[in-house]
Amino acid sequence: MNNLRELLERSAESYGSSKAFTLKTDRETYRDISFIRYLEEVRSLAAAFIRRGLTEGRIAIIGKNSYNWFLVNAAAQIGGGFSILLDKELKEDELISNLARSGATAIFYDQKEKARVDAALASGETIVTEAFPLYVCDGVTDTDDLLNEGKELIGSGDESVGQVVLDPERTSTFLFTSGTTSLSKIVMLSQSNLVANIEGLMQIEDIHCGDTNIALLPYHHAFGSTGQWYMLACGARTVFCDGLKYLQKNLKEYGVSVFVGVPLIVESIYKKILRTVEKEGLLGRLNRASKAVRLLSKVKIDLRRTIFKSVLDQLGGEMREVVLGASAPDPVCIQGFNDFGISCIQGYGLTETSPVLAAERPGVQRTGSVGLPMPDVEIRIFEPDEKGIGELIAKGPNIMQGYYQNEEATNEVLVDGWFHTGDLGYIDKDGFIFLTGRKKNVIVLKNGENVSPEEIETKIASLPYQMENIVVGLPNNGDERDLTVTLKLVYNPDYFVISDSYGSHEMPKEEIEAQIRADIEKINDTFPAAKRIRRMYITDEPMIKTSTGKVRRFLEIEKILEEEQAKAEAAEASEA
Repeated sequence: MNNLRELLERSAESYGSSKAFTLKTDRETYRDISFIRYLEEVRSLAAAFIRRGLTEGRIAIIGKNSYNWFLVNAAAQIGGGFSILLDKELKEDELISNLARSGATAIFYDQKEKARVDAALASGETIVTEAFPLYVCDGVTDTDDLLNEGKELIGSGDESVGQVVLDPERTSTFLFTSGTTSLSKIVMLSQSNLVANIEGLMQIEDIHCGDTNIALLPYHHAFGSTGQWYMLACGARTVFCDGLKYLQKNLKEYGVSVFVGVPLIVESIYKKILRTVEKEGLLGRLNRASKAVRLLSKVKIDLRRTIFKSVLDQLGGEMREVVLGASAPDPVCIQGFNDFGISCIQGYGLTETSPVLAAERPGVQRTGSVGLPMPDVEIRIFEPDEKGIGELIAKGPNIMQGYYQNEEATNEVLVDGWFHTGDLGYIDKDGFIFLTGRKKNVIVLKNGENVSPEEIETKIASLPYQMENIVVGLPNNGDERDLTVTLKLVYNPDYFVISDSYGSHEMPKEEIEAQIRADIEKINDTFPAAKRIRRMYITDEPMIKTSTGKVRRFLEIEKILEEEQAKAEAAEASEA
């Protein structure tokens, strides 16, 4: 494949009347879209875009995952246009900034985003001249109106879409980095970048026609959008979630067999299964069954899906593969899913790499590893230390073209054709890649010792009540050169509910905190002095996160420092 138009044409030719999408029109009515029909609708919308001049500018899209969301993106791409993929969680000022910085000239939006979009257009800070609702909106031209307009054009002989000459090397997509530590940068990707990553995934993973995918990862995320193109290329059907609280119901409703997601989703499903098993008094039986299937697998006997049929039935009975990315998953959860007969495939990459750099293959996995480099991707360790740990750098056809209007940042990460990921890790003798931390997250102590937060966070994540945690370096007495290893932990209050003859009640907060501190001290005892946690912040309030579940460390550090400052001022006032 040279471009995304060829991808859609090949899919229509290969999979024809097979279902590409199933859409829920109401609670009991569904609409199926075949691969042939999907290509026709993309072409029709692209024809309307060309007639209206939208492909001469830059088309921004904001909203939840939906059929029309990706239809707009696909039409922009095959019509020779330009897509700007925006996070629906953006605040008003962030939306204005992103539209202005990216040079968006038109925007498609969900009704939920209308107020923010209207404010952005009224601000005078953007050059957006046209805005279209993604779904039917009385009195306003919407995506469906444009689709019908395009169908009429093609019906009357319009051939503009086929006449577009696509340059696969031209920038055609803008995505924004997550901005967890600073202002987001705009990543420039071409169709060639995306197609290279999709073809690589098709060579190594086992998703095919007949599979049903549920689109969970946001389309504005590189893994979400590339993942959807990949599903179309493989011939898998895609369905949409009614909301995370309805996920289990949707898995059963559609017979979902695969999905691309983040560890947070899988861990949530796994914990829910364990809670159900525990309530039914079957946790011991589940643990014994898990040990049994692992022993059987050593002699090439696979009875996982038979033994754990009741568990699989809770997930619809068809689930067989989950592709994970964005952050490190809980190894206990991954082992649990694999015991059930659901293959959890880990991938590693960044927005700048379209996004996948490395991935596990079904049956080719190594505990703790993110897998092997993608086909056509070369990965090396830059300036390794005595343990072989250093920064991962990569070269391949999926590497971005640079950061838009940010030459300085581009030159920092693209050096002599190699992309510097900022991630630390090592490569074993068989080529498996292991991540050890994020270069920017490393805590450099006053004595010169380097502490990798991820190593400590992984151990703390094993605590049964832990919902999320981060380990950061905070200034000691305001001295930025003297950092203290500090933990912020969010616990699940349900874990500390006590049932007795008086009913159910939560343990007093001081007792909860005392137990957690005692558990952390036990973990501290397993680490050398430099890695010991010296300060703790314990809460049941969720941390600030990106839309893909990554904790915004920079904002959390700011929050802790503000709380410390407020406490200090209150103490001074009290003394006075």
